[in-house]
Amino acid sequence: MIIHPTRTNLLILKEKSRSVTNSIGILKARRQALIKEFLNTTLPFLRSREEIRKTYGKAIEELKLSLGHEGKDCIESITAVTKRELGVEINEKSIWGLKYRDVVVHETLVRSPEERGYDYLSTTPHLDECTHRFESIVATMLEISTFESKLKRLGDEILRITRRIRVLEERIQPDLRNQIKTISQYIGEREREAYYRLKMFKGKEV
Repeated sequence: MIIHPTRTNLLILKEKSRSVTNSIGILKARRQALIKEFLNTTLPFLRSREEIRKTYGKAIEELKLSLGHEGKDCIESITAVTKRELGVEINEKSIWGLKYRDVVVHETLVRSPEERGYDYLSTTPHLDECTHRFESIVATMLEISTFESKLKRLGDEILRITRRIRVLEERIQPDLRNQIKTISQYIGEREREAYYRLKMFKGKEV
């Protein structure tokens, strides 16, 4: 778009340039805050994944030992008796204006042996330990689901802001500065010409 080289348009362009500069500063500050939150969330997320990996390995070991003592049929019958449905609620939360989903569980996932609904005194400690570890895994996985949702939203927003900053810094701001420079040079040359003509005109009058 061609902009007429007038002082009014020059002032408008300078105001736009200042506005873009302010917008870049605000976007960078927001991106920095989101990156900080992303890093703070990443650490417990990675710890939770590592915790699941270790717990799962030990749970499988205990399950194998329990199968050797209790037998497959016994464990399957206990599983049928202790089966339960979990009440999970999905809530929407917000951080720095960014919405993400949070998982809320309304009951304790890891139960004591007395709460599991079978005669734990007649089974080996391996079965109790196995059950405890698998319940812990479920609890940690539900916790991780919140981290994953939050991290994805943070990551997407950081990328979006970064692209916006790049457009402003690499395209819009340089274009505005070039237009300001061109118009300023044009107005300067026009003023020098007017001054020269005025000087010539006064010289002829004398």
